[in-house]
This record gives sequence, structure tokens and C-alpha cells, in this order.
Amino acid sequence: MRKAPKSFTYGIERFDSPGKGRGLRVTKAFKVGELLFSCPAYSCVLSVKERGCYCEFCFNRKERLARCGKCKKAFYCNASCQKGDWAMHKLECSAMIAFGENWCPSETVRLVARILAKKKAQKDRCASEKLLLIGEIQSHVEDIDNKRREMNEGDIAGLHHFYSKHLDFPDHSDLLLLFSQVACNGFTVEDEELYHMGTALYPDVALINHSCLPSVIVTYNGTMAEVRAVQDMNPGDEVLISYIDLLYPTDDRNDRLRESYYFTCDCQECKTKSKDKVKLKVHKRSDPINPEVISNMVRYGRNAVREFRAANLDSHAPPSELLEICERSLDKMGAVFDDSNVYMLHMMYQAMGVCLYMEDLDGAISYGEKILKPYCQLYPAYSLNVSSMYLKLGRLYLALDRHSTGLSALKKALAIMEVAHGKDHQYLTALRKEIASQK
Repeated sequence: MRKAPKSFTYGIERFDSPGKGRGLRVTKAFKVGELLFSCPAYSCVLSVKERGCYCEFCFNRKERLARCGKCKKAFYCNASCQKGDWAMHKLECSAMIAFGENWCPSETVRLVARILAKKKAQKDRCASEKLLLIGEIQSHVEDIDNKRREMNEGDIAGLHHFYSKHLDFPDHSDLLLLFSQVACNGFTVEDEELYHMGTALYPDVALINHSCLPSVIVTYNGTMAEVRAVQDMNPGDEVLISYIDLLYPTDDRNDRLRESYYFTCDCQECKTKSKDKVKLKVHKRSDPINPEVISNMVRYGRNAVREFRAANLDSHAPPSELLEICERSLDKMGAVFDDSNVYMLHMMYQAMGVCLYMEDLDGAISYGEKILKPYCQLYPAYSLNVSSMYLKLGRLYLALDRHSTGLSALKKALAIMEVAHGKDHQYLTALRKEIASQK
């Protein structure tokens, strides 16, 4: 296989980024909202929870999808999509029938199975590897801790258990390497409200390094990843995305980066910590709160986040229990923290999600309204976190016949999405129709 070229499209090139290794930079100017490049998925897998809502092959949302006649589990736009997906779907089709309710590989295992099948079938460089071959993707396999290694070993066992009839497996060390590559470089494909649709691997996009002050954003058009500028860029500027949620203070962000990506960020925001004080805002009082009390409450907030995540992963945890965790932590933190404190915002966001699940629209709106203004202040311009909150609230308002408020929120979401997704994106087309139908 021939060596990857330095540049695959006018305006973008691969280079050695000082202190970061490989990276991408622009060779011409790009304006805010301009598309730098798009990249098809090397391999992707639709979440099991989204089957029936999205096409298994193209990830497009459509009513009256056609069901696979064999397994009855996968859905497609039409016969063309079903045919296009067969090389990957056949890995699962008969297995789902054979295992029945016991068919339960993780989404990572499903993606790795498809990558192995693609590697075997793909003889030449594919359209997602114009700058970086899949074998060149960073793995950090030498850096993984025992917990991550145990997870990888469990996934390898799952791969053998569910896919042994359809795949030839490489050596165990090669499988460990591949699972580590996917852990570091897999992309979560999300819809316009940031709901999880599936997982994919984009080798060329994986070249982009992290910054807490990103210059670009990655959004998805079906299974295609699109990279757009969220800052004006000049020739020589590095293309930078955020690997993590930027809401949190510097120490939290870097804990997450070290845990998942094995590096510490040294961007200007991490050096100055300029937003940390605002993100950790406490109540104003005539007698200032003791710093030790604040430190203890920060620790409590971090633990509350972990407790909720653990409970949320427990499929047996009832929604009422999840909401109770949120309310209990909000009550305790609220004695010290302002409502705009990021730990308060995190638990309010989770509470909003639980309310939506329980179809408590008024409760969801109550939490969403408290979240929105701080989100607008704390997140970067053109943040999907902000646009998705406007979308959620706008649709909730409309469901409760609050038309003018709902339309206003949807229009604000539209303005952000025109930059992040591009004006011709299918989500924008659907949103404009949604707004027009309410007038």
C-alpha cells in the first residue's frame, strides 16, 4: 500500500505539529462556517437503540424504513441501502437469529468486527484514508492501565463469542492494538440534539489534534463527517477540535484527557484557566464561603457526576431513582454553588433528560431554562451543546402550545447550526420546514 500523501485537497495538509506529533493545518484562509473537508466513515455501526429510526447503512432518518427479511432487526431506506450494507450486516444477521435475546456484543465490538471485515476486503487505500492509513492511527496501547486492558480483553472475548463464524481473527496482540486504536480515535455520531446514533472511525479526521479553544467542529451528514471552521483561519493555522466536553474547569478537562487520550492540554485556556472562576461560581455572601468548604463541595460534585453515570449505566435503575440522585445532589450543592456552576449545570442537564424520558415536559423545561443562559456564556460560539438546548426547549415549548417562545428558540438553534452543519444540511432543511409549519 503506497504511502499517504501530504495533501489530499486544496487548502489542507498533514504536518508535524510541535509537541503533538502528526496534525493537520490549512494552506489557505477559511471563514467561519466554511467546510474544510468531509470524510466518509472507514467503518461505522448504528446503535441498537436507534434501529427502526435510522437507516442501518446511511444513518439517514426516515419514516417507513424497510426491515431486513432475515433477522427482522435491521432497517433500511430502500433495497439499495440494504444491498450496500450486506457485506457488514451479514456479520450480524444470522448471529442475531442464532443467539436471539442473548445477542449482546458492545457497540465497540460491533465496530471492530466491521473494521476487520473491511480490512480483509479492502485492497487499496479507501476514501477515508487519504492522509492517514488505518494502520497508522495512534493506539497508546503501551499507555493503557489495567482497567482499560481488562475492558479490551472482555471485548476481545465478546468478539470471538459473537463473530467466530464470520471472521478470521488476527493475533491477540493485534486485536489489543485495534481495540486501543478505536478507543482513542472512535467518533460518536450524534444527531442535531446530540443524541447518540452510533460509532464510526474516520482515519483522516483522527489526524486533527485537540485544543480547548478549537478552530473547527466535526458534525455528521448521515455517516459522512464534515469539518467546518468555527474561527476565521489563516494559512499555516493548525486544524484543532475538542476531544471532550468544554463545559468543565481546567483540571477536570485534563483529567479526562489523560484518562482517555494520554496527554495534558497546554492551550492558552489551560494555561490561564481564565474561565475556571466563572465555571465554579459560588453564592455571593457578606461573609465569604470558606475555601475548604468550596473544595469539599467540588469533590462532592465530581463524585455526584460519577454516581449518576454509574446509576445511569445500570439498566435496572428506575427513572425515579435517577431523578432523586439529581435532586439530592442539586440540593446539597445549591447551598454553596450558584445555579451557573458547572456541577449544578451537569446535574440539571441529567435531570432534564430524565424528565424528558418520563414525559414530564414542564419539569424538563424548568431545568432547561436554568441551563440555557450559562451554556451560552460558558461554551464557545457555535457550540452544538447550545444549539441542541435551543432545539430541545423550542420543541418542548411548541408541544405545550407556547408558539412564539418555541419559534424564537428554534430560530436561535438554526443560526448556530447554519455555521456548524452548513446551510444545506438535511437537519437544516427539516428545521426550516418545522419553523415554517408553525407560522
